[in-house]
Amino acid sequence: MRNDFDLLVFDWDGTLMDSVASIVACMQQAADDLGFGPVPEESVRRMIGLGLIEAREAVGLPVSEETWLEVIERYRHHWLATYKDQNLLFPGAAPMLGELAAAGYVLAVATGKGRRGLDRDLDATGVRGLFAATRTVDESPSKPHPAMLLELMDELGATPRRTLMIGDTPYDLQMATNAGAGSVAVTSGTHGAQELTRFGPLACLPSVVALPSWLAGPREEGS
Repeated sequence: MRNDFDLLVFDWDGTLMDSVASIVACMQQAADDLGFGPVPEESVRRMIGLGLIEAREAVGLPVSEETWLEVIERYRHHWLATYKDQNLLFPGAAPMLGELAAAGYVLAVATGKGRRGLDRDLDATGVRGLFAATRTVDESPSKPHPAMLLELMDELGATPRRTLMIGDTPYDLQMATNAGAGSVAVTSGTHGAQELTRFGPLACLPSVVALPSWLAGPREEGS
């Protein structure tokens, strides 16, 4: 069986929380505020999963670091003013987390969000108590650097072989590889199966709610 994992580490936006559309709108409005014109949705989607500071190159705006900080300031303004209360966990995500915790898995979060944003979401969705530990870009280097996973494994007493990262971006899957952990991709967020499977996940699921069934299934030969 696949239940030889102890630690399950979840990405947040696009994996557990249905927030991709809000992130896109927020960044587009921030860029428009500063006169950069329309930013393609696909460009914004490429940045999701990274910290805001690290996202400058992914978005593709030809701006200086100083100007990018202005973009981030406007992004945060729009998020707090309009979008922070509009986002919900994907349907079935909260019960799924409860099911996994009850089954004895240790749950954690590794996200490109900042600490204040993640804490606000954890409280608003009522799932804070299900997670043994969390990491954000305020405490650790941005994905795909392995620090978030390595720190969580160290804090929670898990080994790479028994740790599974679940995420919707190549950055999540690359972080898992860099940390020596396994990974599962979900296509509910920013990237499709064709792109995600290039990074070697153990599975590519349509939604995070399919994870318990996958964990309960038979291991593939050689895995």
